[in-house]
Amino acid sequence: MNWRLLIFGVWLLGLFEDVVVHGKGNAKTLTFSRTPRGYWRRKRDTWTSGQARFTACKSPLSPKDHELLLDHTHETGFHGDDGSSFMLAWVGDGTGIILVLSTVSVPSDLFYEGGSTRLYRSEDFGKSFHDNSNAINNTFIKKDFGICAGPGNPQQVILTANIPFTETPGGVIFTSMDAGRKFRPVQLPFHPAQAIQFHYQDPKYLVVISIDDGLWLSQDFGNTWSEVHEGVQTFTWGSGITIFFSSSPKGTVEAARRGELILRRTQDFGQTFTTIAKNIFSFGYIGGFLFTSVMEKLGSPRVIYVSSDQGDHFNKAQLPSATTEQFYSVLDGDEDMIFMHVDNPGDTYFGTIYTSDNRGILYSKSLERHLFGGEAKSDFTNVTSLRGVYLTNILDEDGLIRSVISFDRGGQWRFLKKPENVECSENIKKKCNLHIHGEHSPFSGITPMLPLSEPTATGLIIAHGSVGDSISATRPDVYVSGDGGYTWWGTLRGPHLYSILDSGGLIVALEAHRDRQINSLKFSTDEGQCWNIFNFTDHPIFLAGLASEPGTKTMNISIFGYRPDDDDQPMWVAVTVDFEHLLTRECDEKDYVMWLAHSEYGNDTETDGCVMGYKETFRRLRKLSACRNGRGYVVSKQQSPCPCTKEDYMCDYGFYRHEDTLDCLPQPGLLNQTQEICLNGNLDDIQTIGYRKIPGDKCEGGFNPPRKEDITKKHCEKLSSTFSSSLPKGIKAVIVVCTCIGLIGLVIAGGIIIMSRKTNCRHRSPTYRFTVLQLQEEEMCVNSESGPSSKQPSLEGPDDSDDDLIE
Repeated sequence: MNWRLLIFGVWLLGLFEDVVVHGKGNAKTLTFSRTPRGYWRRKRDTWTSGQARFTACKSPLSPKDHELLLDHTHETGFHGDDGSSFMLAWVGDGTGIILVLSTVSVPSDLFYEGGSTRLYRSEDFGKSFHDNSNAINNTFIKKDFGICAGPGNPQQVILTANIPFTETPGGVIFTSMDAGRKFRPVQLPFHPAQAIQFHYQDPKYLVVISIDDGLWLSQDFGNTWSEVHEGVQTFTWGSGITIFFSSSPKGTVEAARRGELILRRTQDFGQTFTTIAKNIFSFGYIGGFLFTSVMEKLGSPRVIYVSSDQGDHFNKAQLPSATTEQFYSVLDGDEDMIFMHVDNPGDTYFGTIYTSDNRGILYSKSLERHLFGGEAKSDFTNVTSLRGVYLTNILDEDGLIRSVISFDRGGQWRFLKKPENVECSENIKKKCNLHIHGEHSPFSGITPMLPLSEPTATGLIIAHGSVGDSISATRPDVYVSGDGGYTWWGTLRGPHLYSILDSGGLIVALEAHRDRQINSLKFSTDEGQCWNIFNFTDHPIFLAGLASEPGTKTMNISIFGYRPDDDDQPMWVAVTVDFEHLLTRECDEKDYVMWLAHSEYGNDTETDGCVMGYKETFRRLRKLSACRNGRGYVVSKQQSPCPCTKEDYMCDYGFYRHEDTLDCLPQPGLLNQTQEICLNGNLDDIQTIGYRKIPGDKCEGGFNPPRKEDITKKHCEKLSSTFSSSLPKGIKAVIVVCTCIGLIGLVIAGGIIIMSRKTNCRHRSPTYRFTVLQLQEEEMCVNSESGPSSKQPSLEGPDDSDDDLIE
């Protein structure tokens, strides 16, 4: 087959996988693939054609600057490498070390996939690579497990070999303590069914589930292993070395379907354990809160119970119940507050977002008609570059999808403003707004990347979007905000891959063409107002992905793609561009300006910039200062308290915020102002006029509505036999693990989905719909089969199962 036709077809079948974005830092692990695995695309009929257009500011580099960048552009051609996918992992922080696995798979039977692997290593941020395959004896490494790098910034790495489990009693892993320079083979007494999971803080603690449902633990970085439990469904780390896990002596599949799982806890690596809940469907842990989904009575809808003390006590969350046709989804959370999506009955593709109090028990309505598609993809995005900002999409009653933004952690939502340099057509001027493409779009092949923000790049957001009365599926463009989403600027025409470098002082973008090769990139030093064009190679490539060191401190960008080799076969190519020698001047004081975040022109000066009860003034780079922040750059800010207003309050349980006002009104059917809630077996009387301060809000004085909570000694309804009423301090027996490969990175990084479903990695039949946790943290393992929930969305589609959901 002609290689051009092959590559074009591959692109259409889904090229991108697991590259940067979606919030909390660039991905630590990435996958670039050119293997066709079935392109699946779905569009909503409600998406309309965009009418607005803008003129992007682009200009070529001067000959001097072009030559300077060329002198610091390094190209590597992987000649003779026939790998169908590249799996890449950054190891350490600031080390410049990259590991790349090139894999070609050869299906042989139902139980074992053969193939070959090459291991490459770079010590200079991708400027050069050398073949290190001998370090792993040229062993075939599992494509779906990829590379596992230790949490944080250590140099521990694990590779899992692909060994036929029908022929050997155990698998093989390769461990490295020196960032992949040398590897040590370890014979396992079991076959892993998933990627090995590190403890989120200490990489010497490893846990993994075996193909026969055993939970295996190592306390010495894989040198020795012990089985601590059998019949495991799933697990997650809690605080410290606490491990929560679900299991069933009757068979995992049936127990999960019937809600008969047992939730246990161990705090000494399986020496002792205690049962903290019975008859559950699923559980999850995030932000110090332990959630579990249960059916209190046979045939009744499911409800959520929550514990804030590691499972010692559970209380019923004040949320609507969910039937088997609905689901709960923890969208985001920390120790102060949880965002929870509750699906609407029926196949509606939307639900309601609720926000919790600081106990995770009382929930208030935050946003109705929140879009949550049948593919289990939510557009809910935490903008990490500015406190309190969240983006998502709603499905309006007229069937159109529109974007909304909150600047106060879900207290209020509003439509996004139209970009200053974009005009709308006459027929939609009254409803002309910017609409941002979230996770649904890359999943459906419409855009190559999700919205991108970084904590070190204050206020900066880059996203694909369209301007009009609703989101458009035709040719989305790139928009930039420099103030956390208050105002936007149309900056690049058409889909792009983009990355933030030098703590926001530099942005790099490449056109994401499906049908032709590229040889140029664009970069901006003024937050996307204007772009310079640089031709990084004389031999164009088909773009596969963009990679940069996590954390935005670097000034190096690596471009991965392929083009024909001498034998007319596709050859992998890596091009690294070092901008450090172009932006040589270190920024000084005159390059920075003091900026009041959340400030809106014309607001009251006393409350202007007040969010969550206080103002923040940042020292940030001027847009027109072309200089280098450097690796030592630290975000500098000053805080000052604000007087309390209604904006510092959310509506209390039993109340809702009236449209277009800050007033909280009683919900229909709840006629009095006293709510009685059962907490730990005692009655909690809440007397309120409808307002509850947002968790974490620090306002002082001002608006102070009366609210009183009295916990009486009067006993209320007992918890069902699902939960233990008192738990012994000593624990008694066993840990367990199994989480779907697509959820592995999410679990380790900080949270896990409230889950109650069988995992894809273990080929179990889907039974119920599951909740999806939308937290975006660094992936620790490359998973070549990862879906769009990874850092870089994929253009390939999933199968028709709903295994990635959790109920």
